[in-house]
Order: sequence, then structure tokens, then C-alpha cells
Amino acid sequence: MENKVYEKVLDFKKRYPMTISWRLKAHSKLAYKLINKDEEILYAFAAQKDPSAFNIFSTFVIVLTDKRIVLAQKRFIGYFYYSITPDMFNDLTLRMGLFWGKAIIDTVKETVYLSNLSKGALQETETVLSKYMIQKKRELEMGNETELKKIKQMETELLKISKNGE
Repeated sequence: MENKVYEKVLDFKKRYPMTISWRLKAHSKLAYKLINKDEEILYAFAAQKDPSAFNIFSTFVIVLTDKRIVLAQKRFIGYFYYSITPDMFNDLTLRMGLFWGKAIIDTVKETVYLSNLSKGALQETETVLSKYMIQKKRELEMGNETELKKIKQMETELLKISKNGE
């Protein structure tokens, strides 16, 4: 079984070795298991899911699929798993410190902090996350327009049926 998530995370880590992350293989394996077979893996990276830059032991693997963002952390006993769907996106904020940066994804329910990203990694993840969020929001809006047209057609058909007594 090939683990596409681990390959992408390893490639990310090779490009940005200053990004703090641990146990990538275990986290990637978990993320790969939690991704549905009908989802396509677009991008994957690792970061600390914590607002504090001092907590370096909360590594998560973050995977962008064609349907959602998956965050996974394998623990010694059990695991943590989060899924962010496009309808939950609100905003993306970046903060750069002296050595590491932080990407903050604001969702309807919570704020997700991805910290201890190196400067280059922060720029790349910002670009990827921004483009991803914009594209998914557009797709969601287009889907809503299509659904509205279907509803209007159905209402029109129902009006015709009720007028004609069928």
C-alpha cells in the first residue's frame, strides 16, 4: 500500500527542514487511512496545531483533498482527527515571528492554529490554503446556484401541476 500523504509530507519537510515536526510517518499513515477512497489528495504538510510557538509536541499532518481539509495526529494511545469542509471556511490569517510563522484558519466553529512553520513554508502554505479556500468557496457558490435553479424549476412545475389540476 503506497502512502501518498507521507510522500507529500516528506517532500514538504525536505523543502522546509526548519519547520518543526515529529513522527511524520505515523501521522501520515493515520491521515491516509482517514481519507475516503473517492477523495483526491492535492497537498499535504506538517505543522504544530497549537497557538503557542513553545509547544513543539503537537505535530499534525494536514492534508488538502478535493473535498475537505483533514488534520490527523497519531497518539501513543488513540488519535486526534479534524475535518474542515469548505462550507466552514471563514478566513485565513498569517503571523510571522523571528524564526517561525503561524497560519490561522478561522472556521465557523473554531480557530485552527498551525504553528512553527518556517518562513518559506509559511509563504507556500498561505498560497496553497488561500487558493484552495477561494476555489472551494466558488465551487460551493456555483453548487448553490445550481441547486437554486433546480428548486425554481421544481416550484414552477408544481405551480403548473396545481393550476392544471394534475
